[in-house]
Formats: sequence, C-alpha cells, structure tokens
Amino acid sequence: MTVLDVAKELKMDWHTVKEFDKQYMEEQLRRKGKARPEVVGIDEISIRKGHEYRIVVSDLIRGLPIWFGGKDRSEESMDMFYGWLGEKKSGKIKLAVMDMWKAFENSTRKNVPQVAILYDKFHVMKHLGDALDEIRKREYARLSGQDRKYIKGQKWVLLSNRENLTLDGKTSLKALLKANKRLQTAYLLKETFGQLWSYRTEGWARRFFENWKAALKWQRLEPYEKFVKLIEKHWDGIAAYSKPENKVPLGFVEGLNNKIRVIQRRSYGLRDEEY
Repeated sequence: MTVLDVAKELKMDWHTVKEFDKQYMEEQLRRKGKARPEVVGIDEISIRKGHEYRIVVSDLIRGLPIWFGGKDRSEESMDMFYGWLGEKKSGKIKLAVMDMWKAFENSTRKNVPQVAILYDKFHVMKHLGDALDEIRKREYARLSGQDRKYIKGQKWVLLSNRENLTLDGKTSLKALLKANKRLQTAYLLKETFGQLWSYRTEGWARRFFENWKAALKWQRLEPYEKFVKLIEKHWDGIAAYSKPENKVPLGFVEGLNNKIRVIQRRSYGLRDEEY
C-alpha cells in the first residue's frame, strides 16, 4: 500500500503517515548496524527524467543496500561514498562489482587501491544486446519487402532471454531467425556469450572468448567487432569472475535497482529524496 492508501484507510493526515513510515525505516536501518562491507556492488540509478542520477552501493555478502547518494554519477560523487564509509572500513573492501563507467573505477582505485575490480555481467551483456539491436536496425534499413516485414517490431523478441518469451514470442523469433541469416548468426552468438562466466580459470575463459571472436570472421557484424574491442579493453575486470574468491551474486545490484524503480513509480511526486 502507498502512503496515501494508508492515510485514507486510517483516516489520518498524509504527512503524518509519511513521517511515521520514515521513522520506522530509520529504525530498521539503525538495527542493521553500521556498514562493514568486504564486497560492494556499485551502480547508478536515474531519479528523474533526463540525466539526473544517484549512486547505489550494496554489501553483496549481506545482500543489503548500504548507501544511496551523490549528486550525479561522477568521480566526485563516488568519492562521497568512500568518505562516508571512512578510510579504515574502506580498507576492508576486497572486491568492487560495477559497470564499465570510468568514474566509478577511478574513484575506487584512488580510495581503495587494494581492491579487485569486477565488471558486472548484466552490464556487459547489455552492451552485447545493444550491438545486436544495432545489427537489427541495419538489416531493417538494408532490406525491403517481405524480408523487411519479418524484422519490423521484433526488437523485444530478439533481445529477450528465450526462456522469458511466450509461445507466440518463440514462434515469432523462430520465423525471424529463419528469414534472416545474419540476424540468426548474431542471435546465436549472443546466446552463447554468457557461457564466459561459467569458467573457473582465466585461461579457459580466454580460450572461449578467442573462439567466440573467431566465429565473427567473414560475418560482417561490425557492431559485434566493436563489442569485441570493448571486451578486450576491459578484459581483466571481466575475467576476474573466473577466480574462486570472486564468485559473488552478480544479479543482486540489478535486482535492487528494479525494486527502487518500482518504489519510484509508487512515490511519484514526492520531493523528500531522503525518504
């Protein structure tokens, strides 16, 4: 129930209910104790329309959000988290999981130089999904007639995980891939890339990536070639997951962000950012 729902149900003033709720949440945070993270997840979330962001930091061992703040997603805003945590506690952090946003990495390496950096699988796969969508757009622009009709309106079907598709969605995907060889190749390559995170040594992970990269030869998939360069540039932070000590729940940060987005929709119009 929203604050407004509770206020109506109990015949209370909206502001009073909001303050009670705020006090309750403050007490829950107090009971959780002070943050002493060893593994942190770092991400940004848009708080209003346009490019206005705040940073969310989570303790991935305890599965808890521990900090929401900053003025944007800049290096200076990321510094604010480490300032809040303090030098002693920051020194206990062993691993930081993040996307490939340079400001987060720069701040982390500056404030906690001992930490290992791990790039989040979700964000890496999002870059691959964007590359696949660019191929879809190029194929749509290149083709005409019936061949073009197969591609129109199929973005969601093409980019979704196959297991999340309805029966109609799976039927549409099958027809699309049968009709367009280039999209079929790109789709199959996208589906197999997630295997990279299953390897237990960097050597095997690298061998898989080299084979995946070799499969691009003669395929004329330029957006994938750009994706390969991105992976090469950030390889150390991606391959870090193959080390046993870095096997952490990578989906927690994105799951938390989804929950925050639900709360944002339900609290539309609130101006109290702390609340």
